[in-house]
Amino acid sequence: MSLKNEYLSSLMQRVIERNQGEKEFHQAVREVLESLEPVVEKHPEYIRRGVLECIIEPERIIKFRVPWVDDNGYIRVNRGFRVQFSSSIGPYKGGLRFHPSVYEGIIKFLGFEQIFKNSLTGLPIGGGKGGSDFDPKGKSDMEVMRFCQSFMSELAKHIGSYTDIPAGDIGVGSREIGYLFGQYKRVTNTFTGVLTGKSIEYGGSLARKEATGYGLCYFTEAMLRDNGNTFSDKTVVISGSGNVAIYAAEKATQLGGKVVALSDSEGYIYHKNGIDLRTVKIIKEINRQRLIEYIKVHPDAEYHDNCKDIWSIKCDIALPCATENELDENDAKMLIKNGCIAVAEGANMPSTPEAIQLFLDNNILFGPAKAANAGGVATSALEMSQNAIRHTWGFATVDARLKEIMESIYRKSSAAAEKYGMKGNLVAGANIAGFLKVANAMMEQGVV
Repeated sequence: MSLKNEYLSSLMQRVIERNQGEKEFHQAVREVLESLEPVVEKHPEYIRRGVLECIIEPERIIKFRVPWVDDNGYIRVNRGFRVQFSSSIGPYKGGLRFHPSVYEGIIKFLGFEQIFKNSLTGLPIGGGKGGSDFDPKGKSDMEVMRFCQSFMSELAKHIGSYTDIPAGDIGVGSREIGYLFGQYKRVTNTFTGVLTGKSIEYGGSLARKEATGYGLCYFTEAMLRDNGNTFSDKTVVISGSGNVAIYAAEKATQLGGKVVALSDSEGYIYHKNGIDLRTVKIIKEINRQRLIEYIKVHPDAEYHDNCKDIWSIKCDIALPCATENELDENDAKMLIKNGCIAVAEGANMPSTPEAIQLFLDNNILFGPAKAANAGGVATSALEMSQNAIRHTWGFATVDARLKEIMESIYRKSSAAAEKYGMKGNLVAGANIAGFLKVANAMMEQGVV
């Protein structure tokens, strides 16, 4: 799809020229600008006031080296990043990703998406993202600790509970958050809620681990219900096997669905009678092993080497929860052919633009990532609130608030799509609803 609005088209060209080679960032910006065409036609003041030109440029990019010592005494050096994209509606908020694929373009794409996702929650949090090309896989606990301490020694200069509050993402779980928090506390001599996703023992929130997966299903259920359906008696396929996938599978099952497949980077498991989540949690959360171990416990299940083939499994609901651009046009065609009625994104931008267009053209219910997977950051903001008042809420309280937020995000996205002549297009609706809150705040604050 090409941009018809001359101003937006020229803006997109500028993004490409200024951010060469950053294809994920280009893809994210293009999707938002395409959604905003009817908005800028109705509200030219956003163009006159330079809102769009500001919103595509990060307020600040921090890039630094991270030297650390491995178990053999050798010094290793990785790159660290923090992109503080927008603070118009609150302090920067977004995760840290530790993965070999991390580079500046990935972090900018994630930070840009975070602006609108955080806006949709209705909570006072801006958009940011960070990470490193460090790979925690295969590293000892001491190596991970030494890396995290070096990383935080630099990052600590740029974050704070009223400035920038990082969380976890791919490769950054409770272990990494603990090491990062400990180092922040050491170098600043403060005990504040500067990181979310913490252990409950030192200021974390109940339901945070489950939040993105649970929230994804709350959003999907609201989308299904609004179209005369539910999870009940539906076959569900979920890619990934990290926190998002595991707890999406748990909540989908609680809502009456049958989850039959999960994947990791090496392959996928198919269990026609339904995935045994207890076994998956032991393999992934406790033993940190590959999913192939599942068939040792359940020999009636199938293991397949190519994780991408998971979308060939017949299902009613597909929840991509692994990584960006994992579900392409051919995968979309297979899902449509096999009778899939709904797709909702648990990962960040897991569907390619071609796949999304196919879903929309074929009236498949589609929940875009910035709306459907906002449960994690929403609960992180709830963790911030608990830290600020030095109090911990019960699991049921946090979970109920999460459900309320996700249903509200669905309603906002659906209403915005209908208002601007794109009824049912939640991609456009989420972009518009998220943008309007940030844009109006920017205009009220002047040139910032």
